[in-house]
Amino acid sequence: MTGRFKRAVVIVCDGLGVGAAPDAADFGDEGSDTLGHVLSARDVAIPNLRRLGLGNLTPTFDGAREVRPAGAFGKMAEQSAGKDTATGHWEMTGLVTTVPFRTFPGGFPPDVVQPFEERIGRRVLGNKAASGTEILKELGEEHLRTGSPILYTSGDSVFQVAAHEDVIPLEELYRICRVGYEVACLGHGVCRVIARPFVGTRAADFKRTTNRRDFPVPPHGPTLLDRMAEAGYPVFAVGKIEDIFTGRGVSGAVHTRSDSDGVDQTLKALGEVDRGLVFTNLVDFDTLYGHRNDVLGYAANLELLDARIPELTAALRTDDVLLLTGDHGCDPSDTSTDHTRENVPLVAWGPGVREGVDLGLRRTFADLGATLAENFGLVPLGAGASFLDAL
Repeated sequence: MTGRFKRAVVIVCDGLGVGAAPDAADFGDEGSDTLGHVLSARDVAIPNLRRLGLGNLTPTFDGAREVRPAGAFGKMAEQSAGKDTATGHWEMTGLVTTVPFRTFPGGFPPDVVQPFEERIGRRVLGNKAASGTEILKELGEEHLRTGSPILYTSGDSVFQVAAHEDVIPLEELYRICRVGYEVACLGHGVCRVIARPFVGTRAADFKRTTNRRDFPVPPHGPTLLDRMAEAGYPVFAVGKIEDIFTGRGVSGAVHTRSDSDGVDQTLKALGEVDRGLVFTNLVDFDTLYGHRNDVLGYAANLELLDARIPELTAALRTDDVLLLTGDHGCDPSDTSTDHTRENVPLVAWGPGVREGVDLGLRRTFADLGATLAENFGLVPLGAGASFLDAL
């Protein structure tokens, strides 16, 4: 590289893992490989992602490898105590979470549920770990009859509230979730509350809408975004990035309806943001396919992203860098519907990035943040080693 990058574009494919992490067995995820198991399900056409080096990262599938990728490529292991969206994103921006958030796989205890019900003035349905689509089939019609919101969780540290948009309007659902945040997150160590609105008239056609909102606890220390804001660099957040960081360090943001919309909004931002960071989360990989054990749907979504890669690379200037990664695994071939403890991809491309550089297995997601911190001349972050010189 002959100078610093003026703009960086970080695209997080939510739930895209590339093989079991070194400590995967501790999480019950030994043998997981989101990308490899998806690519081996059928002939998945991802020529552009292959060219950048993504296919070189899976340990269980050899059919998408390139001898000399056009990008720099490697993978990153997570050091945080968890495999959640928040901990993954925070770590990639320099903040390692050492104390795990609490999980409630058997449902929330009375000292969580009772004050929640009292404050929202409604009884809840469910209160158990469940698939978000299956619980709608099970309890959606009862919700329509009673007006009671559906409370559920998973193997992750989440307090999820589902409600039909015609029964509990969005703003009321968001208010209910803010109450849930105060009770579950502030009072009982849960990482985040998620509003899960849906529509439909009966179990067979209930469908979650794009009006999901996340209410996570704020990062427990400074992140790359905070450092960029302090230095006067803009950070434009696409998708649920603004929620994950509770707005800290974000100068502009847009929520998205789909991964396709996420790419559209990223391209729009590249036409408007002259320097700094464009930070995008593509959540459909995780929400629509990983958690639903939909291997073929995941494959199709990879192909949709691949088809947009030429637009993204064409939008980059000579002093830009594109970094493609993930925040955890969510192997759709797994027996559960939970996240999986996996390494995540690290693919870098730009007109000024060296071709074919093998970045190896990085010890922590925080290496990404450390690299951008060095690039923008920021105060070093709390964790991570920069690979800027390799680019």
